[in-house]
Amino acid sequence: MKRICRFLLIFGMSLVVSACAQQPLPYADNDAPGFLLGLVHGFISFFSLIGHAVGMDVRVYAFPNSGGWYDAGFVLGCSLFYGGGASQY
Repeated sequence: MKRICRFLLIFGMSLVVSACAQQPLPYADNDAPGFLLGLVHGFISFFSLIGHAVGMDVRVYAFPNSGGWYDAGFVLGCSLFYGGGASQY
């Protein structure tokens, strides 16, 4: 019973905190990042995260982007950098 109460408390708090999240408003841009920039951003995501953590004005994920193709490139870039499913211990 204690585990369930703890889980429900953590779950409820995460819902409350995530309700405050915002995204910047998209603007009309014809040069939105596509597949190739998604690939590059995925490959350098670790370094972007470090830069963002130390206070630089760097975003890990481009917004707005071209949609599904950017997402596919980002995931592929992350997979290439972090080893994907073929990484060994």
